[in-house]
Amino acid sequence: MSGHARSSPSYRRVLIALGAVGVTTFAQLYYPQALIPAISRELDVTAADAALTISGATIGLAVAVLGWSWVADRFGRASVMKLALVASVALGLVAPFAPSFEVLIIVRVLQGVALGGTPALALTYLAEEVDRRDAMVAAGTYISGTVIGGLTGRLIAAPIADLLGWRAGALAVGVLSMAGALLAVLLLPTARRFRRPAKSERGSMWVGVVVNLKNPAMLILYAQAFLLMGAHVAIYNYLGYRLEQPPFTLPPAVTAVIFLAGLSGAVSARIAGRLAARFGRRPVLLWSSATMAAGAALTILDWLPTVLLGLLIFTTAYFSAHSIASGWVGPTATTGTAQATSLYSLFYYAGSSAFGWLGGLAFAFGWAGTALVVVAVVLTALACVYMTLLGSGRLLGAGTDNPPALRSTQARASVRGSCAGVAATPRPKSAEAAQ
Repeated sequence: MSGHARSSPSYRRVLIALGAVGVTTFAQLYYPQALIPAISRELDVTAADAALTISGATIGLAVAVLGWSWVADRFGRASVMKLALVASVALGLVAPFAPSFEVLIIVRVLQGVALGGTPALALTYLAEEVDRRDAMVAAGTYISGTVIGGLTGRLIAAPIADLLGWRAGALAVGVLSMAGALLAVLLLPTARRFRRPAKSERGSMWVGVVVNLKNPAMLILYAQAFLLMGAHVAIYNYLGYRLEQPPFTLPPAVTAVIFLAGLSGAVSARIAGRLAARFGRRPVLLWSSATMAAGAALTILDWLPTVLLGLLIFTTAYFSAHSIASGWVGPTATTGTAQATSLYSLFYYAGSSAFGWLGGLAFAFGWAGTALVVVAVVLTALACVYMTLLGSGRLLGAGTDNPPALRSTQARASVRGSCAGVAATPRPKSAEAAQ
């Protein structure tokens, strides 16, 4: 059965539903970032402790993604994604009524576990259910939803919390998320191309994990998730502190406006999908990474317009790179697609945790320390992809990269090096036949 094509009504339902999934998931995941000062004051905890409302959820998400992919292999992507979304919203509506800080953190960890069933499964669903020619644009739409969700959650929670307290701000995001979940549940089409594994295949989850971790092309994509997300979180975790210090000395209410830079990602993710469909994924990913590094470097200058311009450039390029890398996982995986995308999510949130902390260590040397670490991290990600150009088009899947008009030009024969540090294996004939 063919996938949902751009001209079909079902394709539009997929776009709207997965856009709602992206908004709902990331509004719930990141809204506490705008409430950290209020939570710290009202619950009498330090800012670092208050930040656990975010870290707890991301940790829960990271450890749960593989488990959700195992469940989805048995019950279907769409059904499991809907279940995870409803569970996350229910926990989100409980969080504002937590009687203590400890209970709040427990609820947030559980909510993160529930949210782990949406990011990886959404991308797997796209890879399986959407026509391959339209999958990149569809993935860009989902990523745009995540951008809008992360921004909306913060911008709704902050002003309400200023007026009525953090609990009211959290409840407002919970109600918004309930509406988004309802839209997704009603519109997301049932999977048409999902095949439930036979009993003999039910032990294949870990096989899929191992196979993908041994695939050099997949390791390069996982490196993109780990490094690029880590760089993104490091910038946003500490730039607010920089703007509150001399020579800027901006009040916290003004520094919160930096989150608006995330709006650029809603546009750049879709544009990146169209550019990749025309020129190939790899060149778009390379240029996006290089632009990220340039944007981060601009923020070092002590002139506010340059800092804000650098942030805008960095953010726009980040979402472009992320949409390409995440959308490349499904077509590149030779087996265990659900596990492949779950591993991408695991590395993505592991990078967030690791560099969100390491960026703080670098900040002890001033903002230049953090920015230079970010530049180095992004250039490392770029090098991972660039090195595939020195070897064969088989590494990082020639057939999954370039558009049809360019595929005939790919003729390199061997891999001379890869970021993964392991020998590349020939691409399976089945993947070549798919071209």
